[in-house]
Amino acid sequence: MNLRRIVKFFIPKKLFKKIEPFGHLIEAVFFNAINLFPFRGLKVIGVTGTNGKTTTSLMIHRMLQDSGYKCGLMTTVSYGIGENIKPQMHHMTTVSVPLLISRVKEMKKQGIDYLILETTSHALAQNRVWGVPFSIVVLTNITHEHIAYHGNFQNYREAKLKLFKLANRNKKGLRTGLINADDASFKLFSSNISNPIAYGVKNGQLRASDINLSSKGSDFKIKYKDNEFKVHCNIPGSFNVYNSLAACGVGLALNLNNQQIAKGINNLKSVEGRMTRISEAVDFDLIVDYAHSPDSFEKLFNDLKPILGGRLIVLFGSLGGGDLDKRYLQGKLAGQFADIVILCEEDDRKEDGNKIIEDIARGVKDANKLSQDSLYKIHDRAKAIQFAVNVAKKGDTVLLLGKGHEKTIEHADGEHPWNEIKQARLALNNKE
Repeated sequence: MNLRRIVKFFIPKKLFKKIEPFGHLIEAVFFNAINLFPFRGLKVIGVTGTNGKTTTSLMIHRMLQDSGYKCGLMTTVSYGIGENIKPQMHHMTTVSVPLLISRVKEMKKQGIDYLILETTSHALAQNRVWGVPFSIVVLTNITHEHIAYHGNFQNYREAKLKLFKLANRNKKGLRTGLINADDASFKLFSSNISNPIAYGVKNGQLRASDINLSSKGSDFKIKYKDNEFKVHCNIPGSFNVYNSLAACGVGLALNLNNQQIAKGINNLKSVEGRMTRISEAVDFDLIVDYAHSPDSFEKLFNDLKPILGGRLIVLFGSLGGGDLDKRYLQGKLAGQFADIVILCEEDDRKEDGNKIIEDIARGVKDANKLSQDSLYKIHDRAKAIQFAVNVAKKGDTVLLLGKGHEKTIEHADGEHPWNEIKQARLALNNKE
């Protein structure tokens, strides 16, 4: 048991939440000092938001790599240097301070030009990125998520805003912020950075137009001031048009040319657990995606539903210790869009998994669109995936949501190995 768990055991939960950021701040200052401030001199690009952080980070990394720069990368899915990218095994996006500093020291030794750092609200609220000299920062969007930890939406948004404030204090950086102009928080974030660049489909200086969405990705035209060029993104979904815009904005801020930017976006062929189509499914589509927030559910369903020929079968759960509102909203959206809903475990942690399922089921039932025999509750995720594959017919689309790339599933006794893509393939092999 580590020191954090010992302290947490003896201190009331509310008090622990108040003092935890100070503990992380002390840790960050200490480890930065004894390691002679390893971030010093680095050009860091920070990406935050509720959804799209990982994909945007990987787009930026691919774009800069293919433009001749050596880049370090740290995301929810992976980390590494240049083309030597490894899977992220830890069940968190922004890793602990000692591990973060250890990885940065190795990257600096290898002479990276840029570090692309996916940055969570937890890491920002807890001061785990103290000492990081952010030069360019990106906001993808802010929607309902992590309310159980932050207490309310305002606190959650303020945590994200810290990234922009940190960048704005970096006098050696570009102090540039890419901000989704179609997001309700745009004005707040743009007023907290010296050089805001607004991107969007409906609003913004940097705009996407003539958008053509398909199951193979999207094609669209980018316009920024007098500059105009075409882009193809290989990852399906209207939300990935926004992610591409944010990445393009970073390229423009760094004075890359149109060809370098377009090539970089096009060269990212896929992201593990993000609209990952299981090719072994022949008669129906089987897709693994990390979508786990109400906003990501709504965008995904809105994109898919109009282009489907058969039924939409959706499998998901919700995080233990999370807020009830999120579960209800997830359920209601699934109930509105899906033809069959299968509820199962996601990461129960120490909460009763069947209770989590019932919390979601209330939302499904309140959507008032599904018949009683179209809602299934199968707690064991492996059995639930097998059931989803078994009921799928020719032309159907099966969505496995919530786990995506993650390599563990968390129960009351800790983390256990898990691989959603492998589990989907196993279920296909055993299809009845």
